[in-house]
Amino acid sequence: MQSEPEAQAIETIEVETPTVACDGGGGALGHPRVYLRIGPEGRIVCPYCSRTFALKDGAGATAGH
Repeated sequence: MQSEPEAQAIETIEVETPTVACDGGGGALGHPRVYLRIGPEGRIVCPYCSRTFALKDGAGATAGH
């Protein structure tokens, strides 16, 4: 009997600004660059690669431009 493949851990990246860019990493093996805005909940998930970006403790939701 073959075992199921292990679920890959979803990466969480702590950031200091509420606007982040994600390209999936891996250069040409990534995805188109998207800009994401972290809302009041303090985190956002990339719709392409499911990376989670979380605002660091103490970083203001209004920091940056």
